[in-house]
Amino acid sequence: MANRHEVIFAGFGGQGVMSMGQLLAYAAMLEGRQVTWMPSYGPEQRGGTANCTVVIASEPIGSPVVGKPSAVVAMNRPSLDRFEEAVIPSGLLVINSTLVGRQPRRQDLRVLSVPATGVAQELGNDRVANMVALGAFLAATAAVRPESVLESLKKALPPHRHNLIPLNREALYRGVELAKAELEGARA
Repeated sequence: MANRHEVIFAGFGGQGVMSMGQLLAYAAMLEGRQVTWMPSYGPEQRGGTANCTVVIASEPIGSPVVGKPSAVVAMNRPSLDRFEEAVIPSGLLVINSTLVGRQPRRQDLRVLSVPATGVAQELGNDRVANMVALGAFLAATAAVRPESVLESLKKALPPHRHNLIPLNREALYRGVELAKAELEGARA
């Protein structure tokens, strides 16, 4: 596990972008890491642009602002268009291939193309696409353990929504498995 992860999660409002960042931040805290989470919204929340930045480190974090992230999770094409150039060379780009509709232009990135929305629809609820994408990110980075994210989900969801935890668990692990398969295929 790298000592520091600087991640931007981006998409449109309603895709669970803020939730991805919060769950990663909570999971990092559970694992005893230093963390910052900083949201950014467009003019409208649902349907407008949304992104958040998460920094995870072993040492105190001086600023939550990230100019050159080590990873970007792009849930739609405008997010890829906006943040692709910001990723550091050899950084990670996780793309929701169901909605993005293009390959990255840069050749110096590690790219995981995951049909997050398509998988979520197969699972019966397109609102868990964020968990599929988060699982792919975790498989590629080992930033935190998936189990820590699931533990965080228990705290983040109100008790009357705990019935959604099994679906979220399945979506998270589908993302992990898809990413592992793609990463292994890239090595072969």
